[in-house]
Parts: sequence; structure tokens; C-alpha cells
Amino acid sequence: MKANEIRDLSEAEIRQRIAEEQRDLTDLRFRRSVTGLENPIVLRKKRREIARLQTVLNQKKATQAGA
Repeated sequence: MKANEIRDLSEAEIRQRIAEEQRDLTDLRFRRSVTGLENPIVLRKKRREIARLQTVLNQKKATQAGA
């Protein structure tokens, strides 16, 4: 998901997506330690997606605090 697409979401939707992505990341880490992953790059993509979501959420909070 691109940053522009994330900006169109509400804060509640962004928080929900962050929670879902973190759950997925936890599951992937567990799976990696138990059986190994077919594509370990998925972990990097999940981390970056979470960072993107958190960045946009923080930007929204900053604009509301400044307004």
C-alpha cells in the first residue's frame, strides 16, 4: 500500500491495519523460527508497511495538534 493510499484512510482504519500487520509479522517470525520461510523478504516488507502506516498516522496526529 502506498503512502498516498494510506493518507485516504481514517485514523481508526490505520490503527486497525497496524495491528493486523503486527500480528502477521509476529506469525511470520514464529514460522521462520520453527520451520523457516520460503521467502524471508516478506519480513522486510511487513516491517516497512508498518513503518509507513505509523508515519502517516503520526503525520495526521501532528496536523490535528497544530490545527
